[in-house]
Amino acid sequence: MYDVECVIVGAGVVGLAIAHSLSKLGLEVLVLEQHAHIGFEVSSRNSEVIHAGIYYPKDSLKANLCIHGKNLLYDFCQRYHVPHQKIGKLIIAHGTDGQQQLAKLQANAKACGLHDLQLLDAAQARAIEPQVHCDAALYSPSTGIIDSHSLMLSLQGLSEQYGAQIVLNTTVSALRQHPDSGFLVDIQEQDYQLHCKYLINAAGIHAPLLGTVLTPTAIVQQYCKGHYFSYQGANPFNHLIYPLPDNEGLGVHSCQDLAGQLRFGPDVQWVDEINYDPDPTRQTLFYETIRKYWPEIKKERLQPDFCGIRPKIAGPGEPAADFQILGPKDHQIPGLVQLYGIESPGLTACLAIGEYVQQQLQ
Repeated sequence: MYDVECVIVGAGVVGLAIAHSLSKLGLEVLVLEQHAHIGFEVSSRNSEVIHAGIYYPKDSLKANLCIHGKNLLYDFCQRYHVPHQKIGKLIIAHGTDGQQQLAKLQANAKACGLHDLQLLDAAQARAIEPQVHCDAALYSPSTGIIDSHSLMLSLQGLSEQYGAQIVLNTTVSALRQHPDSGFLVDIQEQDYQLHCKYLINAAGIHAPLLGTVLTPTAIVQQYCKGHYFSYQGANPFNHLIYPLPDNEGLGVHSCQDLAGQLRFGPDVQWVDEINYDPDPTRQTLFYETIRKYWPEIKKERLQPDFCGIRPKIAGPGEPAADFQILGPKDHQIPGLVQLYGIESPGLTACLAIGEYVQQQLQ
């Protein structure tokens, strides 16, 4: 009756984690990816941070899936030898207002079930990060970094062991309900339709465009471009260094790969189209932002590295939106799950999202 039991659109880290979760159940899973590589867009253009679960409102999907996903992810990395490091991070603040914001972040984290954060004064922060300038800091020992590509390869390999197929260079042009049951997936390259029983729209920044025919909800995609600049020279930091967050994100923070290469990002640039070309003129903005917490930075050592685009569903100046993972209970269509706004902490939460989608279908 069906060409395939379950189709997942998008082979980013979330789509692959869902494939892993569903194929373990014995479902026949087909993952369709438009690019020549897995994780080409959002999943490979980010800070590669395993977040602790500090920022998100209590009982939100972001809070619950981040904290649960973090634990699942560390266990997964240990079991399958995915390169990672629990490096820890400092969220730094200046002035009385900043210190009050740190206390609020710690209280919010406790309300969400995260109890390992430590408030540090300026001397304590400087003792572990001598080059960081701040009046206070919040230390998160469970924050980490990960090789996201190795993670995706592991998820792909495990899914294929359970029988899933990941097909690249295959663009999904439309998603529709079948007049009898299930769904039709239009494949652009072959001018062909697939008929499936279960459909998961995990297409990242492309998900709203594909999904509105099936469920014409008021999900509006906003393209938020973020630049990353690498830093030439020795990395002076032992931990990740974050400023206080604002409505548009977590701020231009220090991040590093597992080899210790230092970079900074992302900034916030609202754009009308998908374009991954870096803008070298943003060097001054980065320099002025970073020197507030690292006065020793040398501007000429900042070089444009890469860009990512966050799949935001809240616009400029609006509070950050929660993940939208809409299943049959939300839209009354059996077998359909649509994922919108899966930005940070989507990488951290990917395995928990896989479990959550599985529960939605069951």
